[in-house]
Amino acid sequence: MKPLEDIRVLSVTVFLAGPFLSMTLARFGAEVIKIEMPGTGDPIRNIGPFAGPEGISLGQKTDDDLSIRFLKRSEGVKSVTLNLKTPEGKAMFLDLAREADVVIENLSPGSLSRLGLGYEDVAEVNPGIVYCSISGYGQTGPYKDLAAHDHQIQAMSGIMDMNGDADGPPTRIGVFVGDLVTPLYAAYSILGALRHKEKTGQGQYLDASMIDTLATLMFMEPMEYTLRDGQPVRAGNGSRLGITGLYHLTDGDVIITVGNLARWQNLCQALGAADLLDNPRYATVEDRERHVEELRREIQDRLGGFSCEAGITLLEGANIPIARVRTLPEVMEDDHFRDRGTLKPMYRQGSDDPVEHGITTGFPVIFSGGALPSLEGGATLGHHNEDVYGRLLNLDPAALAELKERGVV
Repeated sequence: MKPLEDIRVLSVTVFLAGPFLSMTLARFGAEVIKIEMPGTGDPIRNIGPFAGPEGISLGQKTDDDLSIRFLKRSEGVKSVTLNLKTPEGKAMFLDLAREADVVIENLSPGSLSRLGLGYEDVAEVNPGIVYCSISGYGQTGPYKDLAAHDHQIQAMSGIMDMNGDADGPPTRIGVFVGDLVTPLYAAYSILGALRHKEKTGQGQYLDASMIDTLATLMFMEPMEYTLRDGQPVRAGNGSRLGITGLYHLTDGDVIITVGNLARWQNLCQALGAADLLDNPRYATVEDRERHVEELRREIQDRLGGFSCEAGITLLEGANIPIARVRTLPEVMEDDHFRDRGTLKPMYRQGSDDPVEHGITTGFPVIFSGGALPSLEGGATLGHHNEDVYGRLLNLDPAALAELKERGVV
């Protein structure tokens, strides 16, 4: 199933947010053409470790070695080289844009506009274009020109203030959440804009901001009332008010959810803790919230003597949501993810041999109408020059060789 097989995307993207958006659209069958600077390409290409014909290495051993990070972020995406700072490169980009449905970019705000390749410039040659920019702070506002990687966005957004232990420092989320969630918002915004174009013929400009994305995630919780009531915003591995959270057992950790009165009662009965149910200090929700720390200690004392297997069996039997905290190696080896296609072997483009120890991701939604397309691995720099420029711009190999000699491609 290729729902976007008639959609062509030009991608001027680097590092993570833009490439992840590119790969997401390619997963739905779009032809995604990544525009890279001749000789250097996406800077992530130069960050190891690398996979190549001689295996995994921290440094590049051959010209065919590709960054593992690049491989994870570029499945199904075609690579062409084009120097957009040259007049010919600019003209070639606009020629490609005439034949495109979508342009995506995640350079510093205004970078492409200064080259004469911003939305207004592209819309002149293709009024129906959907043009999406991803940036740290958006294209407008007082912060738009600040340097912005995921670390800074997590700091400025305030999400670090709500992450970590209550008595500890603000803590960064361990994945690049701004870089990864913003492209997902952007992807379905692009689909919405394409649907709008089908109805009206009108293209449009989409301004996607990482800091705005994190704000939308944070304030799905009633944080304004937490702040109003003077409650701590950081709860570590617990919850801000209740006994939901992490507990240490004899051979590992588990996390439980006790979000209503029935489950509180079930928990106490399962642990043989009728005294907690009868204790007037814990009679109401407000009472339990007021004494939450001592309640957590009581539950830890009663649950802590169980092994994970025994504790899980006990609480599952009492209808208490519970899960053991697993290690990354355990998750990597879990057949659940292989069976559903969530994790799969990694390949280099043009190779039938999987990368040693390499794991890449599939799409986490299964369609009953058929599987999404199987994507080729990441491409070497400029791998698709001849195909793309020959097919879309009618340039023959001799013309491409001459453009390459002059540093245009």
